[in-house]
Amino acid sequence: MVVRTRFTSIALPLLFHLFSGAVGGFFVWHAFHGGRGVAADLQTRREIASVETQLKQVGAEKTLWDRRIALLRGPVVDRDLLDEEARKQLNRVGKDDLVVILANQQE
Repeated sequence: MVVRTRFTSIALPLLFHLFSGAVGGFFVWHAFHGGRGVAADLQTRREIASVETQLKQVGAEKTLWDRRIALLRGPVVDRDLLDEEARKQLNRVGKDDLVVILANQQE
């Protein structure tokens, strides 16, 4: 009788602490590795930084093209840019141009 009471007084609190530790560990593990945990947050922040970098590059390219298009529009057209684009579109060269043909050039 005394052994059973002593075993119960030690085993019940021990089982309670083990169970609550396991439940707490479960929630802590999911707080870090779950779908909305710390690891997922870090991955999302990396993806956001990558997309923002791409956005800056595309914005710079858009600014470049806007500038070039503005030179071809309006009352005054940049003749050099117009000549360059016309030669590129028609696949022609000017009489004063120097043409260098490179071997094994891949596109």
